[in-house]
Amino acid sequence: MRTSRIPGFYKLSVDERLERVKEFAGLTDEEVELLRRTGALEIEQANRMVENVVGTTELPLGIATNFLINGRDYLVPMAIEEPSVIAAASNAAKMARERGGFQAESTDPIMIGQIQLLGVRDPYKAEEVILSNKEEIIKIANEQDPLLAKLGGGARDVEVRILDSPAGRMIVVHLLVDTRDAMGANIVNTMVEAVSPFIERIAGGDAHFRIVSNLATRRLARARAVFAKEAIGGEEVVDGILQGYAFAVADPYRCATHNKGVMNGVVAVALATGNDSRALEAGAHAYAARSGRYQPLTRWEKNEDGDLVGEIELPVAVGIIGGATGAHPVAKVSLKILGVKTARELGEVMAAVGLAQNFAAMRAIAVEGIQRGHMKLHARNIAAMVGARGETIDRVAEQLVREGRIRADRAKEILEELQRRG
Repeated sequence: MRTSRIPGFYKLSVDERLERVKEFAGLTDEEVELLRRTGALEIEQANRMVENVVGTTELPLGIATNFLINGRDYLVPMAIEEPSVIAAASNAAKMARERGGFQAESTDPIMIGQIQLLGVRDPYKAEEVILSNKEEIIKIANEQDPLLAKLGGGARDVEVRILDSPAGRMIVVHLLVDTRDAMGANIVNTMVEAVSPFIERIAGGDAHFRIVSNLATRRLARARAVFAKEAIGGEEVVDGILQGYAFAVADPYRCATHNKGVMNGVVAVALATGNDSRALEAGAHAYAARSGRYQPLTRWEKNEDGDLVGEIELPVAVGIIGGATGAHPVAKVSLKILGVKTARELGEVMAAVGLAQNFAAMRAIAVEGIQRGHMKLHARNIAAMVGARGETIDRVAEQLVREGRIRADRAKEILEELQRRG
């Protein structure tokens, strides 16, 4: 009987784990070899990054071109499986260049560590005591990483919030930490754990959850661009995009897809550079709902010249050192291609790419419908899925597009016809 209960699985070698998985899932020898096959990330390196490794997986890595951000040109690596995203971002960046490209800025890289304090008899008195001992709390926190303080980072401030919850009233202490060029989750978690005993002692109660928050409201990136009306198709296109933006403002069902388009760009850059895409997604969507209503991460309007003006603001908890950014060889190369010198600069690039991607998606919908360009690229995936290889992929895809029937069954028929002809 099959069971996923495999005691000591983590102690097994990679080959032994693969053998167990092969037996469990009924894998063929060829399928096992696919798991063994690696690219730049060697299996032993992967085995030191996460637990229970049996192989590696890959995403296509492409380069978005044309990006001019704060007067500097960038080639932007993007790792993503979805067709048309990279092409759309590149095209949007090209259109933005006519009015100077993207202007971007960011706040200091401040992360928030949270300490949940339960069982406090007098929360308001405890708040006063905690804030009066702010300097000692910061001192204890910074003792956990003296090097970070030397580099200009470290714990900066302490805040206290009193919350009513389903479990009763609780105090939440925020430790604000400048993490410099690291994403910073590990050091923030270390710091909040270190200061918790002192806070318990001075305020009473029990420190329960002690962990970083992924709603990084102190670590924001912003970007702005002007798209000349002539470059994007005229006043009708500008007005069409603004109508689509109004739709997203008014309706959370549309807004979710609007913001998904933004994150297509942001997450693709995060994956290419070895950053935590789940933290970015969680933070961005929570930030979009901070007012109590889920809203777009971007804002669009028309200026006096009739040109389209777009802005974006979102939290970007990213790093250029530590974690997978320092361990994954492709992430290192991607950062070298980008040429960013700080985590703040990387966040600004991500904001610009997110804005470009949002513009491209809305323009596509306003002008021709999202599927036209998207499905041309999807046709190639369908062709490969049914067994086409090399130039045959393009031949099958072209016929699918001509017929307007981009389906696997039709792709298989076309492939069989081509094979019969030789």
